Amino acid sequence: MMDETPLPDQAPTRPQTNIREFTVSELSNLLKRTVEDAFPYVRVKGELSRVTRHSSGHCYFDLKDDKSVLGAIVWRAGYARLKVKPEQGLEVICTGRLTTFPGQSKYQLVVEEMELAGLGALMAMLEMRKKKLAEEGLFDPARKKPLPYLPRVVGVITSPTGAVIRDIMHRLSDRCPRHVLVWPVTVQGERAAGEIAAAIRGFNALPVDGPIPRPDVLIVARGGGSFEDLLAFSEEAVVRAAAASTIPLISAVGHETDTTLIDFASDRRAPTPTAAAEMAVPVLRECVDGLLSMNQRLLRGASRNLDRQRRHLQGLARALPRPDSLFALPRQRFDSSAGRLRTALFQNLQRHRAQFGQVSALLRPRVIEAEIARERECVADIDKRLTRAFRHQVRRSRAGLDSCLRVLETVSYRAVLTRGFALVRGGEGDLKRRAGNVKPGENLTLTFADGEANALASANSAAPPARRFPRRDKGQGDLF
Repeated sequence: MMDETPLPDQAPTRPQTNIREFTVSELSNLLKRTVEDAFPYVRVKGELSRVTRHSSGHCYFDLKDDKSVLGAIVWRAGYARLKVKPEQGLEVICTGRLTTFPGQSKYQLVVEEMELAGLGALMAMLEMRKKKLAEEGLFDPARKKPLPYLPRVVGVITSPTGAVIRDIMHRLSDRCPRHVLVWPVTVQGERAAGEIAAAIRGFNALPVDGPIPRPDVLIVARGGGSFEDLLAFSEEAVVRAAAASTIPLISAVGHETDTTLIDFASDRRAPTPTAAAEMAVPVLRECVDGLLSMNQRLLRGASRNLDRQRRHLQGLARALPRPDSLFALPRQRFDSSAGRLRTALFQNLQRHRAQFGQVSALLRPRVIEAEIARERECVADIDKRLTRAFRHQVRRSRAGLDSCLRVLETVSYRAVLTRGFALVRGGEGDLKRRAGNVKPGENLTLTFADGEANALASANSAAPPARRFPRRDKGQGDLF
């Protein structure tokens, strides 16, 4: 029996088969074409979960039931066309095509349309939206603004062709004619929510004193319709625009039993558009009657107040004494004081006249003239003494100045120069006191009594021996 084990240096032989060999990419593309050809257009019902909006604009989510999960995607371009936006927990029906994602070996649904699976799902979606907006405080009663009593301009947001605008205009005309601005919008369909929200923001953006008058109150109105017809007024964009409005807003959507989310965000909800017009303005006749009534009440009140003040004044007048008795005693005191004043003035005049006579007797003309002459002599004597003292002081000062000048001339070196001496300075102006300080060839300046002269020191000159002078008496000093 032979050993059929291959030798180590021999490769094993491949088994022969007729099965085709695929690469991973080829198999993935084949599966992709197969799935897309088999399911080109499908409608799938399920509950949304793991809803994620990517930064690229695409939306990813899962469709699930109680047993299976199907991945789904909405491309960015198709997301804007969806009637119902994906929200967690909604039960929807998605229409699209199946495809595969080779990168993860999975299949998924590319959604092109999305609709709610039924009225229950729609109610659940609105309930979740209501809860979300309520948690943000958009329905808080403290945020609601009071309506103006008599607005100048009323802004109406509704369809321009329906019966709603005619009912509002007719009711406003009957109650209190006001200036009305109508912002026409679509109240049903895909465009309705965006147009209603833009209209609310547009009215709020008008300047107060601009060319177009800014409304004092807004009415968002629509006639009756089915639950689906009123969905535009429950869209999040409309609710947020109504809550952010700085102008008081009245919502009048549908009939009295219809409820939309804008009713919770508005400042006042009206059961019908006609009732909204009644809330916006008062009855003009009632205003006139009220003004007349208040005017009559004001007149009656003023008349009663005047009568009360008159009676009070009369009571005070009866308590006062008669005018004659009030001024009798002061008048008597005045007459008595007037009589005494005349006598006192005459006595005072006599007393001052006597004092004046006594003083005038002392003021004799001769005594005054002698006193003046004596004062003049004293002043003249003082003037003479001052003149003599000034002249004496001038003479003393002049003598002292002359003495100082003589001393200055005596000690000045110029007096020495007049006796034949000279002052020697070097080229830099330094004083040469000894011959040894003079350098050969140095420029010298010789100062004499009548001027200066330049000299050049000889190179062969030598310093002469010092000459001694006989000593003089102590009383005579040397000049050098």
